[in-house]
Amino acid sequence: MSEHFQIPRGIPIQPIQPKRTPTQQRPVERDSDFAKILESELQKSTLRFSAHAAKRLQKRNIALTQEQIQSLEDAVDKVSAKGGRESLILLGDVAFVVSVANRTVITAIDGDTLKDNVFTQIDSAVIT
Repeated sequence: MSEHFQIPRGIPIQPIQPKRTPTQQRPVERDSDFAKILESELQKSTLRFSAHAAKRLQKRNIALTQEQIQSLEDAVDKVSAKGGRESLILLGDVAFVVSVANRTVITAIDGDTLKDNVFTQIDSAVIT
């Protein structure tokens, strides 16, 4: 006598769910304003300069005023709003390559060395 075991088709096979303790069964309370708070904190974040960018600024004697830094931050905000990830930002006669997602200046190039340069791996440019 031959017995055949057949699995019915169309029945989904799902993993066994572990038993939950009473503390796990409580619904998680969520703050409805969390997204607003997170957004405001992200907007407060300041622009950072990588070690490479800081060296380039020092080596090329580029001193940024608070107004220039604010203009740079505003440009990063504009690029971010448009979906840019890596951007070339021209601020006067200085060019900055910025990682928008990290809000980090990757490198800085002054006007003298800006000529005959090729910028790669950028997806946007801002001229301020």
